[in-house]
Amino acid sequence: MELSHVNQKGEANMVDISEKKTVHREALASGSIFLRPQTLELLKSNQLKKGDVLSVARIAAISGAKKTFELIPLCHNIPINKVDVSFQVAKNRVDIRARAVCDAKTGIEMEALTAVSIAALTIYDMCKAVDKQMVISDIKLVEKKKDES
Repeated sequence: MELSHVNQKGEANMVDISEKKTVHREALASGSIFLRPQTLELLKSNQLKKGDVLSVARIAAISGAKKTFELIPLCHNIPINKVDVSFQVAKNRVDIRARAVCDAKTGIEMEALTAVSIAALTIYDMCKAVDKQMVISDIKLVEKKKDES
């Protein structure tokens, strides 16, 4: 199997996308953060000292997606059309979903994955004073699409 981010000498290498066409692309990523039930109650009732956890996590996720190329060395800087972040509070966790959209020569999946990761880390940061047992889990790419029509 040939790796796209490695040159002939086996060195890390940024992929040249100059010859690729600009197409509409979308990616959906998901993940979860497991918290104690008491922490989830504080989160739902907005009683955590740092403020509205999910609103802050949503803004952090969008900001993180926009900085993906700065965080992951071989990612291209692509124009992002939209990042949509949603949360579902369950019995023992918060499920996170991020959809990222662009019109570019390369994909947007790293931006969606970064958004989920940053949202989970923000929730962790805002809840760590009351919950030392949180676990971030199952961050994954759910779907990616490109429309070449």
